[in-house]
Amino acid sequence: MAFREYKIGARMFGLALGGSMMITLYMPSLDISSVGSTEYGVRKSLSFGRVGGFSLEDPFLRGWSKPKTVLLKKDPRTGASIDPTYAYIYEPGTRFTSSIPHPRILGTGVEELSLEKGRINEAREAEGAVFVVQEGRFDGKKYPYIENATATRSWTPDVVLSSVKESDIQKIGSGKIMFVREGCWWCHTLLPEETQDWQVFGAPPALGDFNSETPTAFGSDRKAPDLLHIGSRNSSKEWMMMHFFNPRLVQLHSIMPRFDYFWGEKDAGGNRIDYGKWRAEYASYTRGERVYPPDVPQPAPDSDARMLIDFILSLK
Repeated sequence: MAFREYKIGARMFGLALGGSMMITLYMPSLDISSVGSTEYGVRKSLSFGRVGGFSLEDPFLRGWSKPKTVLLKKDPRTGASIDPTYAYIYEPGTRFTSSIPHPRILGTGVEELSLEKGRINEAREAEGAVFVVQEGRFDGKKYPYIENATATRSWTPDVVLSSVKESDIQKIGSGKIMFVREGCWWCHTLLPEETQDWQVFGAPPALGDFNSETPTAFGSDRKAPDLLHIGSRNSSKEWMMMHFFNPRLVQLHSIMPRFDYFWGEKDAGGNRIDYGKWRAEYASYTRGERVYPPDVPQPAPDSDARMLIDFILSLK
């Protein structure tokens, strides 16, 4: 009798849990899928790439197969001056964000313009592509849309990347992988609430900001500041670099762990990083034996630190 009651209770609990998951996960997805993507949502999806978690192309969460973002001020093919334009570079073999092969994700207006004017259906992963975001009109209303600049302007990934310096390239999509992999969302949210958060962290996001983004990384339990607009509140790469290497360098009583291992073995100049020496000098500084803390090494272009900083500064 007791065992039978246990089975009934377990099944009822499973039904309740399944129902709550349906409400919290599936039903909101119906709302998101019925809303057109905002310009911010389009730009996020293009800079993040296809998936921000475990995937076949990046099983170890190393930031592989992600697009690169660059700010162009000259036409990479002709050299002529153009209005500052963010270009999203998908090198050959890099998986496209989901809205390119499945444009219905973009929503009414954005989908039609992206296909008709943007020619995104002509993009091929094997060949790579360069995308930019434009604004057009559909049924008398303004919408953002994706332009396949490889088809419309003959901008190929190699041409665009060769026209800019390495320091001008942002690895935002790879940086989001670092954010997810290290569990940053356990303490930081990317979701200001419609309360006093407006005054502190900035405006809450809109539904259309998340089309094609997987996962959303909303966060779980906020123990530290919301980061959705952090790039607007603090755009200093130097501050971010010190903060990630050792948060106590900029916030004395911070409970955030160090992420100095994100630097790897060598700095931007190819020199070996002596972590033991740095920590010894830092300990001397905290004891008052040094006036200044030791300098934080510049992260190498291919380091996890560089990627994470690019992602954080993109959150505006």
